[in-house]
Amino acid sequence: MKRKPKINHIIPLLVLTFLLSYFRTLAQDRPNIIVILADDLGYADLGCYGSEIPTPNLDNLAKRGIRFTNFYNTARCCPSRATLLTGVYAHQAGIGHMMDDKGREHPGYRGQLNDHTITIAELLKNAGYFTAMTGKWHVGQPHGVVPWKRGFDRSLNAPAGGFYYGNGKNAKLFLNGRALDNNAKELPKNWYSTDLWTDYGLRFIDEAISEKKPFLLYLAHNAPHFPLQAPAAEIEKFKGKYMKGWDALRRERYEKQKKLGLIDPSWKLPPFNPNVPKWETLSKKEKEKYDHIMAIYAAVITHLDKSIGDLVSGLEKRGVLDNTLILFISDNGGNAEPGYEAKYEGPDPGSSQSTVFLGQGWAEAACTPFWSYKHHTHEGGISSPAIISWPNGIPTSRNGAFERQSAHIVDILATLAEIGRADYPNSWKGKAILPPEGISLKPVLAGQRLKRSQPIFWEHEGNKAVLDGRWKLVAEWPETWQLYDLQADRTELHNLILEEPEVAGRLKQQYESWFKRVGAEAWDKGVKWFYDYEKAKSETIK
Repeated sequence: MKRKPKINHIIPLLVLTFLLSYFRTLAQDRPNIIVILADDLGYADLGCYGSEIPTPNLDNLAKRGIRFTNFYNTARCCPSRATLLTGVYAHQAGIGHMMDDKGREHPGYRGQLNDHTITIAELLKNAGYFTAMTGKWHVGQPHGVVPWKRGFDRSLNAPAGGFYYGNGKNAKLFLNGRALDNNAKELPKNWYSTDLWTDYGLRFIDEAISEKKPFLLYLAHNAPHFPLQAPAAEIEKFKGKYMKGWDALRRERYEKQKKLGLIDPSWKLPPFNPNVPKWETLSKKEKEKYDHIMAIYAAVITHLDKSIGDLVSGLEKRGVLDNTLILFISDNGGNAEPGYEAKYEGPDPGSSQSTVFLGQGWAEAACTPFWSYKHHTHEGGISSPAIISWPNGIPTSRNGAFERQSAHIVDILATLAEIGRADYPNSWKGKAILPPEGISLKPVLAGQRLKRSQPIFWEHEGNKAVLDGRWKLVAEWPETWQLYDLQADRTELHNLILEEPEVAGRLKQQYESWFKRVGAEAWDKGVKWFYDYEKAKSETIK
């Protein structure tokens, strides 16, 4: 005679079955997340942001999603990565400058992510996500801070970038914590980094799908950072197209931005930087050199766009595109290093053994319609193209919409935590962690107002800024504060510091309080790419 199962045995089994079913449903319901970070891409370098460079795949993501007009980074690569990964300001995360330890009094300049932060990977992994990253890490690998110890289940990463091809002098890869030879059997032959990051990203996504988990992929490109390198045939397509010069290109992009509705037509284009020679004063040989540099840059960007197209196609084939949130941004504004002369070195510029920098003339066009560049806190240095696509999560009525509320890279972690339903802890691995500084951007998906109660702040190499609503207080090292009404004058031509002393005083006080709180320090030297403001202002008025 069979015994009837006892009720106290059945109840735990039913509870366990229910919980397994609940968590499986929850996992399937939550979106997959891909954060794509470009490196040194200027505000005006994509077709949907005013460029003539063909970027059809990113343009299509913008058409099927939302384009931010006022999205901000930190003005430099390492701090932007630290801020993105942790949801706190870079100084709080330990990377107030770059990866070198400044040996200063405060811990904000250790050059590595500290253990008082939690990364988006640690946060989402704890919530049941499969977490992966490919690309440029650049937040402290020489100090032992690596992706496989900061929450990423899978990773193919470069410690700091600086290469595109396997035979490049800085080429160095780690696969899930194991150093790879650049010709290792795990890698495709004759690989190009932009394609490699996508290739491995899709491989890791396949693992997530097989484990029936939602996934986070942090895809951190090194394109279009120097040394600019691309396949010769792709460079050839652009040669000769930039003989018109940098000033003409900048004006063309400005007119396209107005036509797109990206910028307010009342915002005047700032005068071209007088530190850069006028195009017509260059010799034919010099013009051909700079045309070639810009052709290489354009080829690097089109290849970046192609790889994103491959990623989207891969998601579609796997049947996961509709429930995948894709966020695309850049880590800083266009790069003017080392000056207008740029760099054009090595055999066959654009090849794996060459060193090519964009330079200041073309950086003026990359940052259209704004002042200044990477390193700096005027709009050209901190403004990023930003696209968010999520077919299941963005109403079709919002497809192709511009989002004009200000957002910052510090907001990404809070946004993904809410969307991925991840609870932010008070402590992690036995240590108290800092609360997030950013806000969730999820309301913009439905066209709602953001709930930002605090200003947004910047400091890098003594360049500083604070943004509160329409008002921005900004200073380039070692100059004094300037005040702008960005709603009326986002190209920062009309300094209102004398007309609005109360606004300036309030923002300065808020900035000084933030500066102390996050452990920033006064800078004793800086790189001055900007030029005399009063001279520029007088030229504009004329």
